[in-house]
This record gives sequence, C-alpha cells and structure tokens, in this order.
Amino acid sequence: MAVPKGRTSKQRRNKRRASSYTLRKATFVECPQCHEMKRPHRVCMNCGYYNGEKVLDVE
Repeated sequence: MAVPKGRTSKQRRNKRRASSYTLRKATFVECPQCHEMKRPHRVCMNCGYYNGEKVLDVE
C-alpha cells in the first residue's frame, strides 16, 4: 500500500521558492567614447553615443 509523503511546511516551501525572487546585480561596461561606466546595450548618458553614433545631445 502507498504511503503519503510527509507534508512540506510553509517555511520549507517558501525558502525553496525565495531563490527566484533575488535581485540580480546590475552589470556595467565602459563606454568606448568617454570611458564612463554605463549599462550594456544602452545609450551613454554622459556623452550620448551608442554603437559609435551620436544619438543624444547632452549638455
């Protein structure tokens, strides 16, 4: 005869699920134009360049 598995407590269940809610550390790369740190695949807010082209006018 089959024996039911022991019940998983709420605390144990929630500890296992909590790993998917952790925040990831933001990555930064150096801008090739002005050498400031910026997020990858985004316009540099310091100089306004993206992929070697001027995209934004920055004062």
